[in-house]
Amino acid sequence: MSTAPMSTSEEISALLVAKFGTDPEAIRPDVPLHRLRLDSLALEELRLLIEDRLDIDLEDVALTSRDTVGRLVEAVHGKAAA
Repeated sequence: MSTAPMSTSEEISALLVAKFGTDPEAIRPDVPLHRLRLDSLALEELRLLIEDRLDIDLEDVALTSRDTVGRLVEAVHGKAAA
């Protein structure tokens, strides 16, 4: 029984739920990250987790807690596709 690879947004959602206890229902593209209780420290931790999970470098991606989940997914997707 094989499972399809998770999309970038699914990977990020899984990390938010597993590592930060985020409500899966709250994770929508238009939701600012601060509404998910992610401060700058949590964002940095999330960035490192994403880099590790997806084997990409997000060093030059500038995200703040005012950015949305969708913006985060776009930034990560852009790096993953590069």
